[in-house]
Amino acid sequence: MKTLPLRLSPGDDLRAALDAALAATGAEAAFVVSGIGSLREARLRYAGRAAPHRLVGDLEILTLAGTLGSGGSHLHASLADADGRVLGGHVAPGCIVRTTAEILLALLDDVRFSREPDAATGYAELAIRPRT
Repeated sequence: MKTLPLRLSPGDDLRAALDAALAATGAEAAFVVSGIGSLREARLRYAGRAAPHRLVGDLEILTLAGTLGSGGSHLHASLADADGRVLGGHVAPGCIVRTTAEILLALLDDVRFSREPDAATGYAELAIRPRT
């Protein structure tokens, strides 16, 4: 396992930047170990909902966790608004960095992550395979 510290810049899309960072390393599997920072806009999909909810304004990233793989990422975040209200959910594309996002990835050299349909859940779920 290797670590990759990242600092995202204003205007970066959180998901796209993390997917690009993983691709640039040549790794096919990573975990988000830690993530903090701020967003000016977020899209979170809440539990049991089909579509993400759009949040606009000054938002603090309190926590960021998830998996990144060549077959797609799965990220969750908790965010606080300017009044301290906390919301959390599945991170969708369109989470735009306001000032910074400081993230630590753990890169896994010997496995690859992909997403495969799971009949039990009805979703594309994490599949862990040896890296060949």
